[in-house]
Amino acid sequence: MKVVVLGAGVVGVTSAWYLAEAGHEVTVVDRQGQAAMETSFANGGQISAGHAEPWACPGVLPKVFKWLGREDAPLLLRPRLSAAQWEWGLRFLFECLPGRLERNTQELAGLALYSRDCLVALRQRTGIEYQSLQRGILHFCTDERDFEALARHAEAMRRLGIVRELKSGAECAALEPALAHSSVQIAGGVYTPQDESGDAHEFTQELARMAQARGVSFRYGASVRAIEAADERVIGISLRGSDERIEGDAYVVALGSYSPLLCAPLGVRMPVYPLKGYSITIALTPEQAAAAPSVSLTDEAHKIVISRLGNRLRSGGTAELGDYETEVNPVRCEAILQRVRQLFPFLAPEGEVEHWAGLRPATPNNVPLIGGTRLRNLYLNTGHGTLGWTLACGSGRALADLVSGRRPEIGFKFQ
Repeated sequence: MKVVVLGAGVVGVTSAWYLAEAGHEVTVVDRQGQAAMETSFANGGQISAGHAEPWACPGVLPKVFKWLGREDAPLLLRPRLSAAQWEWGLRFLFECLPGRLERNTQELAGLALYSRDCLVALRQRTGIEYQSLQRGILHFCTDERDFEALARHAEAMRRLGIVRELKSGAECAALEPALAHSSVQIAGGVYTPQDESGDAHEFTQELARMAQARGVSFRYGASVRAIEAADERVIGISLRGSDERIEGDAYVVALGSYSPLLCAPLGVRMPVYPLKGYSITIALTPEQAAAAPSVSLTDEAHKIVISRLGNRLRSGGTAELGDYETEVNPVRCEAILQRVRQLFPFLAPEGEVEHWAGLRPATPNNVPLIGGTRLRNLYLNTGHGTLGWTLACGSGRALADLVSGRRPEIGFKFQ
């Protein structure tokens, strides 16, 4: 079949790769000049299958109320006159119920483990390089109560097949020596040794290059005006500033936060809304590299992640529920930098610190939308929230199976 994939982020490119591998003729359309120039450009770098959990949980509600009014809060609400925003917010509150949390966690865990296996297989088969480190992820706490909650949850996750090792504060410092100099005390943490880290931007661009070499066509600088449909199926894609129409037998929407805007005129609604995230990137001198962590870290208190990407250190996180505005808020980036300085006092950035902001396509329960729609040949692969890099390969492979008329290997609840 001829398959048109809309979006050249990490999810769109992995979808294209596995579709081509399944024997389809694939065209990828993206408004940017290269792959991975928006949400996949500068994320936190974690492939966190062992920590694939929804934000929506009972424990987050007291924290949300505590963070209200704080510009540097890990989760910041900017109310808008938007029915979509308020509907999303109400559904998020519903997903915080205990019974919903258990179901959503199980869905995410299964897809995340499958996706990690797909990534490992892809790396072994192709030799793709992306500053990867297979040193696990350490999720640490600076508050004793947070550590106790993390420890309780670790047992539940182990029942889902996820290896989580409890670590004392001293053991955390032994695992990642850079934490030994932290100006805030480490109460303890949970270590997932099978998790990884790497540069999602570099991965996506390299995979796009390899996909192009095997016949995938990339239409960069092409902004989609509309998805055209007739008789309950898509008949083509029209482009802005052109009379051209791109046609195929099947179409995949992997446009992240913009997916619902393009699909709404077709009567295809989805609970996806942008959660703006931030990151900073610090270039490391050889001397600084010795003081920087090499194990990927998650800071429970500030909801940020820290990953080593070669001679750079990336720290990202936080979530801002506002609208589609992507301007960088220096206050939120500075809050991330100050936390990095607290944790690693000897890591003083010498040059300019790079700031970035991107829109994560989030569903209220953090479970992505993968599969078909009311239109017979229109498929979705979107709504991955903060886990796009973690879930990309598994989502792409499962999507390719669905388009090909095969049942995916993973028992995920597809559309």
